[in-house]
Amino acid sequence: MFLYLSKLLPLFFYPLGLACVLMVVALFTLWKRPRISGGAIALALLVLLIGGNGWASRQLVRSLEWQNIPPQKLPNAEAIVVLGGATKSAFPPRPTVDLSEQGDRVLYGAHLYNQKKAPLIILSGGRIAWRGSGPSEAADMAAILTSIGIPPQAIIQETDALNTYENAVNVRKILDSRGIRRVLLVTSAMHMPRSLKIFQRQGIDAIPAPTDFLVSVGELQELQNTPQGILLNVLPDADRLQDFTLAFKEYVGILVYRLRGWL
Repeated sequence: MFLYLSKLLPLFFYPLGLACVLMVVALFTLWKRPRISGGAIALALLVLLIGGNGWASRQLVRSLEWQNIPPQKLPNAEAIVVLGGATKSAFPPRPTVDLSEQGDRVLYGAHLYNQKKAPLIILSGGRIAWRGSGPSEAADMAAILTSIGIPPQAIIQETDALNTYENAVNVRKILDSRGIRRVLLVTSAMHMPRSLKIFQRQGIDAIPAPTDFLVSVGELQELQNTPQGILLNVLPDADRLQDFTLAFKEYVGILVYRLRGWL
């Protein structure tokens, strides 16, 4: 139930959900309280304009992604831990497992393995019930890794975790059983601040190895290089609204996890 509510309730506070709530308020107050209705419409418009604005979106994303920028050369470890949320299962008409936007996690894990940064890759991720039956996220990631040449014997699957806290708890059991002390933690850069704190709270010596950066120096330069770029980034855009929402979601997650004592 916690998992479901944690996905459902925040929807009403993210930009699109909040704008919808405000529009419903405007609809019900349109005839009897037009001033309230007008205010709700104006506020909904403001929420969408801010959320879809390139300046606000990229700065919010950057505030998370740039917290754990690794050194140019990552140290070696005993295992590479890759968190789930990076694949789309092979449901028809997909011919095989696909990578999602966060799929860089899987590819970066393979890259680190090929660089001999660690001899094992631990894949952590189960399958949420309402997303249909099928292989776990860990199994999907393993299918991708073996298809690009990672040997199956180098892969360990953790198939039960349904959130980041469970990722850390379940991975710790695997590490303890194998006497592993130091790991490279691979996840999306935006997700890294929360993930790293949770893993460290579990007593795991985790070295951040973030990937899937949405904001780089290039994107920041685009905000102010030319008048055309400035104008385009002021106007609302669905992709930027999505990025703003993802970053806002991470901050909500950090707050909820802190309240539950997981951070």
